[in-house]
Amino acid sequence: MKIEQLGRHILVEYYNCDKDVISNHSLIEEYMNEAARKSGATIVTSCFHTFNPWGVSGAVIIQESHLTIHTWPEYGYASVDLYTCGDSVNPWKAFNYLEDMLKAERSESTEVSRGIIEKIRNYSDGQYDNVDVTHKPMNE
Repeated sequence: MKIEQLGRHILVEYYNCDKDVISNHSLIEEYMNEAARKSGATIVTSCFHTFNPWGVSGAVIIQESHLTIHTWPEYGYASVDLYTCGDSVNPWKAFNYLEDMLKAERSESTEVSRGIIEKIRNYSDGQYDNVDVTHKPMNE
């Protein structure tokens, strides 16, 4: 049975990544933006920061939600959130691309359904019972 939902949220742990890659601000921003494109998302903006002495954090804001990353080069570790809404974006394409580009030797991931329609309707005091729930329009 397919769950009707507004979004998909994949929580990712990448282990034994290439330390030179995950400490490189420019590469991380490039890879995160490309991951968004490969998933079929529409990029709105991105913002990344390098910490002293190492580590990069950043977000790619997409019309369909966001992709975020936090890296710990000293441990060869990166945590990533791939949160997408709608049916036109496949966050698993971003997951696979990033796993390759970060040169992760191992990863763990969990997908969480976001905005489950049945629950929205059950907790809405009848407000949305007869409304077709749709996703954000692509061109606002």
